[in-house]
Amino acid sequence: MSEQAPEAAPRVAFLPGRSDVLLAAGAFIMLGLPVMIGGPTAALTAAISNAEHEPFAPAAYAVCVIMPLATAFRRTLPAASAALIYLCALAHFAVGAHLLPVDLLVLSALYSVVLYGSKFAQILGIVGAYIGAIIIAVWSGTLAFGDRPRPINGLYAFLGGAGAVTMTWSIALTRRLRQREIAALAAHNRALQEDRDQQASLATTAERNRIAREMHDIVAHSLSVMIAQADGGRYAASASPAAAVTALETIGQVGRDALADMRKILGVLRDDGTDASPRLPQPVDSDLDELITQMRSSGLDISLVRIGVARPLPPGAGFAIYRICQEALTNCLKYAGPHARITVVLQWLNSSVDLKIDDDGRGAGAPNDGRGQGLLGMRERAGVFGGSLTAGPREGGGFRVHLQLPVPTSPPPTPAPGLPLSPADHSSKDTP
Repeated sequence: MSEQAPEAAPRVAFLPGRSDVLLAAGAFIMLGLPVMIGGPTAALTAAISNAEHEPFAPAAYAVCVIMPLATAFRRTLPAASAALIYLCALAHFAVGAHLLPVDLLVLSALYSVVLYGSKFAQILGIVGAYIGAIIIAVWSGTLAFGDRPRPINGLYAFLGGAGAVTMTWSIALTRRLRQREIAALAAHNRALQEDRDQQASLATTAERNRIAREMHDIVAHSLSVMIAQADGGRYAASASPAAAVTALETIGQVGRDALADMRKILGVLRDDGTDASPRLPQPVDSDLDELITQMRSSGLDISLVRIGVARPLPPGAGFAIYRICQEALTNCLKYAGPHARITVVLQWLNSSVDLKIDDDGRGAGAPNDGRGQGLLGMRERAGVFGGSLTAGPREGGGFRVHLQLPVPTSPPPTPAPGLPLSPADHSSKDTP
């Protein structure tokens, strides 16, 4: 059994990163160490401090270590790092070592606190840097040359110091705004990605539900008709062979129709967009007569009533009416009983089309009771076109399915090839 590698310890938030540690080490080697060991930098500093013959105070040596060390925390603790560097610069200036090479780290601290610090820390860092420039300007114009004040030197020192502070502040602020813009773009891209994933998931779910509805309608309807025909043919075989042959022919035709419908669904699933072959039109509400005839051959007593003048429907709405009627009649075949009478009423109103399927049979079975997959699929089909569907027991016995679909007042756009055709005008009454 192999041993698992131990998990790495979580990194403490305020510990400096590798790049900042290297920066601090470089600052100490280049700016602090030469002052501590003497050399050209130390001599230059002594000249600036007007103390050629006096050793540096111990505070000067301390700040040569502390200020580079504080630089290591410029990202993780920007406010604390800047405050420590500012205080060290002020301390060594106060004890007589007025200017040291490590004072350049004041600009680094200002840059870091503007880039990584809070708004309050930024303000304090900027104000502190300008105060430092003023202190250096006053010292350069009054005290740097002993008893010979030179105000012009103070002006030059202020302009140079304030210019360096302003430039550092501008660069850091520009980069901070750029980082904020990049972060906003990244957040926007993440939101778009999440929205796209959600839309894809919703589209996948909707397509899965649509395919499930189609497969349920095809399989449930076809099997119900085939079972009814097979049972009727078996009972009629001895007394009426011709009726048995008719039942077998109906079974074969229903099976072929179901196979063709299943192939359509599989073709949609496998369609890669390169198939340019024409698609067969789907059944619509004008094909209800053929559906009623087929269901009558299975033993149902059905009356079809059409009221009003048919009008163009949105693409797919006629197919939804057909499928809902088909599913309702299939349920009648399964649950209504052998002697139930069924009435199908298709009524065109001013702003809607109503479809009612009533039977006087036993109604839905107890396990389903209006909550089966078929009724759920019918409600989903109605909801796609802004319609409503109710299903439940009728007063006095039987079961009713009632569909209401809104009909646009203006003609809908012409459907593309392969979409359901608009129904033709029908105004008839068909009774058995």
